[in-house]
Amino acid sequence: MTTTLKIGMIGTGSIAHEHIQAYQKMDNVELVAFCDINPSQLNHMADRYGISETYSSKEALLANADIDAVSVCTWNAAHAECAIAALNAGKHVLCEKPMATSVADALAMEAAAKKNGKLLMIGFVRRFGNDAQIVTDFRDKDFFGEIYYGKATYLRRNGNPGGWFGDKSRSGGGPLIDLGVHVIDLLNYLMGQPKPISVYGATFQKLFNRPDSKDTVAYSSSTTDEKDICDVEDLASAMIRFADGSVVSIEASFSLNLKEDQGKIELFGTKGGASLAPQLELYTDINGYMTDIQLKTPTALDMNGLFYNEVAHFVDCVLNNTECLTPAADGVTIMRILDAIYQSAETGHEVMI
Repeated sequence: MTTTLKIGMIGTGSIAHEHIQAYQKMDNVELVAFCDINPSQLNHMADRYGISETYSSKEALLANADIDAVSVCTWNAAHAECAIAALNAGKHVLCEKPMATSVADALAMEAAAKKNGKLLMIGFVRRFGNDAQIVTDFRDKDFFGEIYYGKATYLRRNGNPGGWFGDKSRSGGGPLIDLGVHVIDLLNYLMGQPKPISVYGATFQKLFNRPDSKDTVAYSSSTTDEKDICDVEDLASAMIRFADGSVVSIEASFSLNLKEDQGKIELFGTKGGASLAPQLELYTDINGYMTDIQLKTPTALDMNGLFYNEVAHFVDCVLNNTECLTPAADGVTIMRILDAIYQSAETGHEVMI
């Protein structure tokens, strides 16, 4: 392999913009080809980014020997088949989150990476934020002591993106697998990745995608129309227990009757705590006084560089054999948690992992 990494894109929907724009900023990367099963979207993206080589099937793109690696940015249900095909074709893979829509598919992806000796990196982009780096720095220096509880909310009042996001056959679920996956992974990562042992979860289908709402949705699928279906949950809540005794509580919604959208991640330890949003704050006890700490670091909550940091890390891992921050094994772990939450919600009982 040369020092220039040649990239193919499989899937050119909305999230692909983040990958493409990051790759195009790098001197050691060449975007070679795009692939999508939607010809109008494929042509639109190829024209926008000046890509002349386009394919309507992943097999045709993967037959291109010049391509070293691919980003998989399809809908969730296609992640496994596209990633496995790419790995078997000898390509390295950066796969968008969630890793798959089932543990079985996630394990098959991991096995394909091992069999072919190629990198399979999962797009847990929140790990690449400045806030995550700062909190892990404090954690590693024992600021928090024993972290025994984490809490996250990722709530939208009217935020179903439509298109494939609301179609369970393509998405695998609603806000839990789309939004909750971000905060579940980030909390698990910030807490030192303890082993999950059980979950109790609940999901609700009450408001669906608010079909009669006259308000616009801030983020929407690249392909939406009046024929869209919505058979996913609109709210999910879960409690996750870990082998070290710690617990995580999460809430995620597409549709919920609350005043405004919420996004908050909190950690609680024996020596200190932290809140990552809406601003990064630390909490502790100094000389017997309860103390709140606001960092002066101006980029502490700057989210603009997340995808660039993630994609640059993928390129570095492939070209320089750097240890991957978000390996396939971590994707499997999060998939086990997601599967268990959906199973618990269906049965009404705690599910062991």
